[in-house]
Amino acid sequence: MVKMICGIFACVILIGCASSPDVRRADLHEQGVAFDVGLVLEQFHFAADQGLFDMYFGLMKDDVVFLGTDESERWGKDEFMEYARDPFSDGHGWTYKPRDRSVILSDDEQIAWVDEVLDHDRYGVLRGTAVLELVGEDWKIAQYNLTMLVPNEKMVEVVEVIRSPSVESSGID
Repeated sequence: MVKMICGIFACVILIGCASSPDVRRADLHEQGVAFDVGLVLEQFHFAADQGLFDMYFGLMKDDVVFLGTDESERWGKDEFMEYARDPFSDGHGWTYKPRDRSVILSDDEQIAWVDEVLDHDRYGVLRGTAVLELVGEDWKIAQYNLTMLVPNEKMVEVVEVIRSPSVESSGID
């Protein structure tokens, strides 16, 4: 009985949306594609949290670029896998909780650009930006960029800390 009521309710909503002049079928399709992209990123963050190494890296293209928060962190897939192997070995990699995600699709719906705000217990609020590509029928992460968010009023202090001689340079010689 509950399933039947839920099914009727869903049909009423869909019929209402489809008949509304403000909601076009193309808009619903695009929202569905954006939802699929979001699901890949949800899996990505879940796999990292649970240390699911194969799942995490399976969501990435072979030529992925992962950009971390440190200047030296520009990882290809093989290098990033090597780096992540140890943290993921105990069943827990790293935990970033996504919120406020925005997805923009290319006209042909083959590329998606994403930005999302992330919460981390130790690092606070960060931003992840991603480029995903439709490979066959699967969305794959082509690039992911993790950045720290610095309030404008704190920017000068942060720059001073970064420029401080006590902070070792991690750049490539």
